[in-house]
Amino acid sequence: MKPHTGSPTGSPAAPPAGVSPAASAAPSPAGSAAPEPARYPAQPLDHLDALWIQVAGTLCNLACTHCFVSCGPGDDRHALMARDEVRSRVAEALPLGVKEFYFTGGEPFVHPELMEILGDTLVHGPCTVLTNGTLLPEARARALGVLAARARYSLEIRVSLDGPRAEEHDRFRGAGAFDRAIAGLLTLTRHRLLPIVTVTHNTDEDEQYFRERYRAMLRAAGLKRPRLKVLPMFRLGREATRTRGYQAAETLAGLSPEAFDPHRLQCASCRAVTSQGVFVCPLLVDEPGGRMGARLADALGPFVLAHGACSTCYATGMTCANG
Repeated sequence: MKPHTGSPTGSPAAPPAGVSPAASAAPSPAGSAAPEPARYPAQPLDHLDALWIQVAGTLCNLACTHCFVSCGPGDDRHALMARDEVRSRVAEALPLGVKEFYFTGGEPFVHPELMEILGDTLVHGPCTVLTNGTLLPEARARALGVLAARARYSLEIRVSLDGPRAEEHDRFRGAGAFDRAIAGLLTLTRHRLLPIVTVTHNTDEDEQYFRERYRAMLRAAGLKRPRLKVLPMFRLGREATRTRGYQAAETLAGLSPEAFDPHRLQCASCRAVTSQGVFVCPLLVDEPGGRMGARLADALGPFVLAHGACSTCYATGMTCANG
C-alpha cells in the first residue's frame, strides 16, 4: 500500500471539534419547556507535551477483536503517512514546544519507511513506537538497536499484550500472536532495547494481582526487568461490538466547572495527527467530532468532552503516554 502523500490542507471536512451527536429528547408536551441540552466541560490545550503520529493509518497485519480504531489488513480509512508528511507535522509541532513523539497505527512496522521516519524524528525528541510485537525479526530489532544507540534522544518500543497466557492473548489477537509477541520482546532485548509491555486491564482482577501475573510471566519468559504500562478498556471500535459501546449516562455531562479537574486528561497536553488531519487525541481518531482541523494551529483551542471515552480517561486519570 502506498503512503498518503497529500497535503494536510486537503483533509476532508469534519464536524466541529469535540461535538458528538447528542441523544434526541422526546417531544415536550404542549405548553411545557423543552429540556436543556446536556452541558459538557471543555478542555483547552495547556501545552503540547506529546504528538501522536498515526504513521500506519488503519493498516495492520492483525484484526484484533477489541481494537478501538478497528484496524486490519487492507484497511485504508486512514492512509499510511508519507515520510515528508511526517516531517511536516513534526516541523509544525516544534514551535509549540513538543517534547516527545509517539508512532502508532495500525501497526507501525508495516510502514516501509518507518526506520527512516524514526531517524528523522529522533533528531528532535524522544520517540516511542507502539506495536503488536509480531513483526520484529532479528534484522529489524538489530536495526532498531543501532538506531537507538546512535540517536540523540531515546527510542522506546511498546509491545501490547492482552493476557499473560497464549489462550488469553490470542482470544483477542488471533492464533499464534502471543508466541510471536513474546519472541519479538526477547529479540529486542538481545539488541539492548528494554521494551515496555502495554497491557489492557480486561479482567475483574485486582490491579496489583493483575500486574504481578504479567511480571511473573515476563520474567519466566526471559525479561529480567519487565516494564508494564496498564491501560483501561475503551468501548470504541470493535470493542463496542464485542461487548457494548458507551451508554448515554457514561459521559461527563453535567460535571460542574468547580468539580472539573483539567489535570486528569491527556488532551490538555497532546494532539494526534493522521493522513486526514489533526485530532484531539489518539483514542478519538475514528470517532465523530474527534477531528479538530487540518493543521496543528487549528487544534489549539478547547475540546468539548462529549464522548463517552472522555469519561473513561477522566475517571481513571490515564494517559496513553509512557508516564
